[in-house]
Amino acid sequence: MPFPLHWHTEPFLLITILFFGWGYAICVGPLRERLAPLHTPYPYKQACLFYAGLLLTYLTVGSPLDQIGEDFLFSAHMVQHMLLIYALPPMFILGTPHWLVDQWLSKRILHKICKVAFNPAFAGFTFTFLYTVWHIPTLYELALNNKTVHVIEHISMFLPGLCMWWALLSLSHKIPRSAYGVRMLYVFLLMIGQLPVFGFLTLSEEILYPTYEFAPRITSMDPLEDQIIGGLIMKITNMLVSLFILCVCFYQWYQADANAPEATIQEKQDLAIKAQHAKL
Repeated sequence: MPFPLHWHTEPFLLITILFFGWGYAICVGPLRERLAPLHTPYPYKQACLFYAGLLLTYLTVGSPLDQIGEDFLFSAHMVQHMLLIYALPPMFILGTPHWLVDQWLSKRILHKICKVAFNPAFAGFTFTFLYTVWHIPTLYELALNNKTVHVIEHISMFLPGLCMWWALLSLSHKIPRSAYGVRMLYVFLLMIGQLPVFGFLTLSEEILYPTYEFAPRITSMDPLEDQIIGGLIMKITNMLVSLFILCVCFYQWYQADANAPEATIQEKQDLAIKAQHAKL
């Protein structure tokens, strides 16, 4: 059987990606003088990261990876989900300047909604719940066989993933990232939260999703091996990302504590200088 090489060109997908690319370009370009503080330079590095995220979005849901994951291999579908959860949200969060985010969050209603949505407890629970529910065989099969449900599945993984990452990476001054200790506990609990799905996929002795059981084989893996590898991809990705975040948080926390006395001394010196100038 020829290897599937279908690229999606659906108007909804292309228009959505182009719309966000155009909107970003307008906001950081012509509208920057109105939205950002005076003399704010063009965010070249962040723009590259944001547009790389848009490109990766298309490669994730528009490239042959989508067809392979939908019709042939559970492990390919899991790779797609990992990109939606662990790659795209950080790219968009870090690729958007804080002043642009804060302009949107200055709207009272949006600020209230986002404050709840980005709360670590709410975001972590919502993400874990939806991610678990979508792997129930009935719903998973429904998503594989219905294009609309499949799109909803991907959106309901990406958006909660974005909310989940906010507490870890936010650049916003209005809804900043959580404290170091909260972030570390948060990441640890998210690791624990994925264990039931991981066990469900890798310890099962039967094939959970009929689509992959009866799909034409395009690799040497049998359906059960494919299912186990998909579960391993999920857990290994989660563990590697989580351990990296824990290490970075611990290091930054240590550096912040180590530099705190120096910062305090410097602040006292600055206050003394200002007091002397005031007397003069």
